[in-house]
Amino acid sequence: MNPGPTVQALRTAAHTVGSPDHRSALVAIQTAQDALDAAKAHHLAELERTADYEPDGASTVTAWAREHLRIDARQTRSLINADTTMRELPALGEAAAEGAVRLDHVKLFTFGLKHIGAKVVADAEPWLLAVATTHEPVQLRRVVRALRDAVYPDALDEDWINGMAKEDIKISPVPEGWHLSGFLKTETGAKLKAVLDSLSIPVVANDDRTSAERRVAGLDRLLTSVLEAGLPTSKGIRPQLSVIVGVETLHEAMTAEPGKAQPTGEPAELAGFGPIGPQLLGYLACTGDITPILTSTDDIEQAQVLNVGDTIRLATPAQRKAVIARQHGQCAAPGCLHTHLEIHHTTWWSNGGKTDLDGLIGICQTCHSLVHRGLLVIEALGQGKFDLTTRDGRPIDLTHRRTTRQHLRHIRQTARQARQHDHPLRA
Repeated sequence: MNPGPTVQALRTAAHTVGSPDHRSALVAIQTAQDALDAAKAHHLAELERTADYEPDGASTVTAWAREHLRIDARQTRSLINADTTMRELPALGEAAAEGAVRLDHVKLFTFGLKHIGAKVVADAEPWLLAVATTHEPVQLRRVVRALRDAVYPDALDEDWINGMAKEDIKISPVPEGWHLSGFLKTETGAKLKAVLDSLSIPVVANDDRTSAERRVAGLDRLLTSVLEAGLPTSKGIRPQLSVIVGVETLHEAMTAEPGKAQPTGEPAELAGFGPIGPQLLGYLACTGDITPILTSTDDIEQAQVLNVGDTIRLATPAQRKAVIARQHGQCAAPGCLHTHLEIHHTTWWSNGGKTDLDGLIGICQTCHSLVHRGLLVIEALGQGKFDLTTRDGRPIDLTHRRTTRQHLRHIRQTARQARQHDHPLRA
């Protein structure tokens, strides 16, 4: 391991730790911390390899780490496994030494090596590393799991079927109230999440309740509404599940014999959950409404069907569905993962903005308030693209938004290449 990048990260953090620029200081501190974590993993692995723990009277490296580092055996093994992964993937090791990725990212590469295969992950390392250096571990986890699902598509429906076997929910009285526990299958859990997301958003500008308090309050509102007058709506839009799927994949799922749908195209995506298999897709398509949406940007005339100019203020249901599909059901603001969206005119309707698809963007209620407070500025660039800046004009890095389609393309290419060879063994 080359210590140079780690030392440089520490020097930068030392120079900025007392700076009044808190943002720069935090970035430098996080980078140094991540670089130190990688160095710790390297030295622990070397300690095990050389048995240098024995002079301190320790029988194993985990015993030594428990005594001298105050970390348990599970953490020690996780660090040593991370070093093994960084050795197997040198570019990842270099990025970790620089503090460009966290050990949580490295653990996901370890997961990929084990559950997808060393060759597939090694071939995909350059673009997976690009995801890791620009995204938090949660997003990399989604990409790695999507890659696994693309390489082993039959596992998607296996997971769904296994989930149905575990399905259960219990509510038991306890002295303080009720204890809720259980496990929900994919579509049931997605329905509950969609409804709770719409009911747990802040109701006032200074809503200081925790997310847990808002979820429980939302569940109470849901139950009260069902008992009194049916499900609530939000500005005329009912909470609903969204499945984004290509026409070929949908056709295969709908025309296959029951229980015999074979995954050949890109998996469908259940908003808020992730990829799903053809059998679950066929079930959801059979029980729900299907709204066709043209995703190509070449046919501009077709987009005019969804444009209503300045004669109608609110987005039509078709426009709303198109915006949600374009954003994969997620708020367009940087770093925001909320899925209950409001449709915003980038040129305000009161200022002459038109209710046209290219000028509409989906953002959650909190981010919407930032726009109207002038803290978040959104400019439409045309063809479904937008530029987001801060109040003082600084551009906001939307790499994680722009690369979503690149991730999907890389996943498809890697999966095709993997299928051309023998599948690696999965643990």
